[in-house]
Amino acid sequence: MALEKKQRDPTTKKESGKKGQPEKEKKPAAKKAPAKKSAPKKETPKKEGAEKPAAKKEAKKEEPKAKKAAKPALVVRASSRYVRIAPRKARLIADQVRGMQIDKARALLQFSPRGAAQDIGKLIESAAANAENNHDLVADEMRVAEITVDEGPTLRRFRPRALGRATPINKRTSHIAVALSPDEEI
Repeated sequence: MALEKKQRDPTTKKESGKKGQPEKEKKPAAKKAPAKKSAPKKETPKKEGAEKPAAKKEAKKEEPKAKKAAKPALVVRASSRYVRIAPRKARLIADQVRGMQIDKARALLQFSPRGAAQDIGKLIESAAANAENNHDLVADEMRVAEITVDEGPTLRRFRPRALGRATPINKRTSHIAVALSPDEEI
């Protein structure tokens, strides 16, 4: 009997707290499939390897040309430099006008209370005149394709203050550029 207790079934563990019930058997873990070995790469001669990147570059160069030829959009530009208004203030108006038809943009700028609206309105009128005179386009059928406001040079001035001090005043300038394109929706 003592020998029987020492000889246990290797699949079972020690008896659980309950008498008469052996503990559940553990299932053996599934074996993982061995990793597939990749086939050794064939070495190519140096001459062929040099030709392949050149062929890829040529293919990349040809793709953009086809895209450009598919969309011949005419863009009429006008720009105004050294405008005496802060770029931050001018961008508020430029963001409102961007993408609008020229008639709607004129109406918005005419009744806008901001000072930059007058300068941007003149610039859009100039671009419309360029479209009519230089490219024989109808100005009323154009839309504002792009409008950018970049920072120009800052005029540095100083104000006298109490006790002999001076505080700086920055008078900022802007470079504004407008691009009009024919409106396809009309």
